[in-house]
Amino acid sequence: MQRSTSDVLGFSTRIRHQLDLDQFSLYDLAPGPESRPKARGALMARLGHLVVRRRRRVVAVWVLVMLITGAVGMASIGRLSTDFGAGDRTEAGRVAKSIRRLSPTGGEIAIVADGIDMTDPTLPATLRPGLTRLRAMDGVAAVDDPWSADSPDTAAALTARDGRAALVIVRLAPRLDSTVEEKLAGEISSVARDIDAPEIHVGGEVLINEQFTTASENDLLKGEAIALPIAIIAMAFILGGLVAAGMPLLVAVAGILSSLAVLAAATFVGDVSIFSLNVVNMLGLGLGIDYGLLMVNRFREERGHGLDVHEAVARTVATAGTTVLFSALTVSVAMFGLFVFDVPLLSSFGLAGLGVVMLSMAAAITFLPAVMAIVGRRITPKTAIVEEQGRFYRLARVVQRRAGLVTVAIVTLLVVLASPFLSARLENGDARSLPRSTEVRAVALAMKDRFPSRGAEPITAIAQVDTTSPEFAAWSTDLANLDGVADVSVRPTTGQNLTVVDITPTGTSQDATATDLVGRIRAGAPADLQVRIGGPAADLIEIKQILGDRLPLALAMIVLATLVLLFLMTGSIVVPIKAVLMNILSLGASFGALVWIFQNGHLSGALSFDSVGAIDLWMPILVLIFAFGLSMDYEVFLLSRIKEIHDSGADTDTAVALGLQRTGLIITSAALLIIVVFAGFAAGEVLAIKQLGVGLAVAVFIDATIVRTLLVPATMRLLGQWNWWAPAPLRRFHQRFGLHEVSQSVVEGARNTASAGDAR
Repeated sequence: MQRSTSDVLGFSTRIRHQLDLDQFSLYDLAPGPESRPKARGALMARLGHLVVRRRRRVVAVWVLVMLITGAVGMASIGRLSTDFGAGDRTEAGRVAKSIRRLSPTGGEIAIVADGIDMTDPTLPATLRPGLTRLRAMDGVAAVDDPWSADSPDTAAALTARDGRAALVIVRLAPRLDSTVEEKLAGEISSVARDIDAPEIHVGGEVLINEQFTTASENDLLKGEAIALPIAIIAMAFILGGLVAAGMPLLVAVAGILSSLAVLAAATFVGDVSIFSLNVVNMLGLGLGIDYGLLMVNRFREERGHGLDVHEAVARTVATAGTTVLFSALTVSVAMFGLFVFDVPLLSSFGLAGLGVVMLSMAAAITFLPAVMAIVGRRITPKTAIVEEQGRFYRLARVVQRRAGLVTVAIVTLLVVLASPFLSARLENGDARSLPRSTEVRAVALAMKDRFPSRGAEPITAIAQVDTTSPEFAAWSTDLANLDGVADVSVRPTTGQNLTVVDITPTGTSQDATATDLVGRIRAGAPADLQVRIGGPAADLIEIKQILGDRLPLALAMIVLATLVLLFLMTGSIVVPIKAVLMNILSLGASFGALVWIFQNGHLSGALSFDSVGAIDLWMPILVLIFAFGLSMDYEVFLLSRIKEIHDSGADTDTAVALGLQRTGLIITSAALLIIVVFAGFAAGEVLAIKQLGVGLAVAVFIDATIVRTLLVPATMRLLGQWNWWAPAPLRRFHQRFGLHEVSQSVVEGARNTASAGDAR
């Protein structure tokens, strides 16, 4: 229903005195009857009064929870997995499990003796004492070296192609406890460094896994060390003091520490990736700052309106707390998309993301208000008035006058930025993802470049055949004659009539030669041998297939939930569809940036990494899910203010301009803080985490600047009143069940109810 001109002017006067951080926090899910919105709106108000009355107990409970969950989580770090694969979801994963049963072997440690002359006849005698000590160690099953090899081919495989280095493989006893294996690896490294050679480098499978854990922990500390000081300074400026700036960090710390216990519990059910810790810290810091900024800014506003500390806290929970709750639900919807793939790695990331989102939300609406109720007098009230004709208002008007040109230009720009993703190459992470400075990475690269027949992990086949049969002889001959095969070897097994064959490709473990070879081995395997294929190349092919098959379902679920949530807020079906399309454009641009930077190697010097010619297999999915969820914060933030102003009688163009003016600074400030957090983790050294940090930082930057400040005003100008269109049945549904404003009387009624409860 249209309001009079005086009503619109009156509304404009009132909103001059509103800080726009919490513009949509006055909304709640409410059906048509008056009693229902009051009941639902009063729920958060009553929570606010409860937290104020029990503030010291709430703080004590949260401190106890953080101490317990933090201790439990840190103690469980050793249980986290460094596996980059999909576990038993792929045939390759099941083959690996079968091989551990059929041909039980322990881990391997690789030692490169460099700077030697392999033609020197005195060399074996020089190196023999060190090698003898290795063979005599408890827990060492065998030591392979060029001088004790059982065949010339094996000796050649352990000799560098330039003749200046030797490769020694130390095989550990099978089924060692992880703690024992880690300790043994350290002892072997110490003994290996006593070998009489100019240079000794130690690496291999066991140390690679250990190094991933160490590097992940170091990146956590480095990311926090970079992000936190900058975030504190920025928040002190935004919120007007150090005490206020510390409040969002309380939310972040509470969300992160309590989420560690969730990961710890999950390790008893299945594999949880070590990089889930990085996800918890990145999202925990980002969302903690975002939610905390929202709550503290609202509290300062309420104090500026003359409310005392306790009433301002209760009002903040009733309003901004509802916003935090709604925001957490929208982000959580995206996190659920990771479970659709039914892959342990992605499920662990989804669990980490879901846990930190919900626990950060819980801390923001309980722990933070309780602390503010105690120290709120030390937080400066906000009395500044936002000018209606500010720079974001003027920017919106300029964009609206050239809406068609701006829309075409921005869409074209985003499509161009996304174009590098068309040539994306995806690979599973391996030792090359480790920091440049790590010794185990250098050993892995040396094995690839200087010991080519040992540098690539083999394609592994399990066949239902005995090695003495003519069928096996014919098949193994066919394998050896395939293009791209460097070596074929047979493992000893404990199974009856089962044979394990390693086929080493001529290139790397996951390049085109290896993946093509997997297809040819499968196609040429005799049907009666029942051949199953494993190894990194086969795993890569199958994971791509799983992701491709499940991605449409995950996207459909996320998009549908997003459309429903935005419809409940706006009452329109046009605005939600447009929002999803714009999110796709901004995500495409961030994908293109990932390929341009990491696959093509641009900015490798500035970001301190060596390109491996591919991006991590899981990265597009993770950036898609996390960035889509985070972008919903800004989408709801802006659209809800626009909708509120439009519903008060303003035309669409005015509502957009005023809405952008009221939210533009807050959106860009919140985005800047999250970008700082992600950039801090991008400064880490593990390539996968660096890619995730850069990808999310780029996505948030594009979404909060180009999309929200330019593309949204332009497209809404072009659509005009069609922005708010919905079929009549849906309009009636929205009137009954949509998001409606909660009046001040609802909050006052909740306070009276709470007071009556105390009296009883």
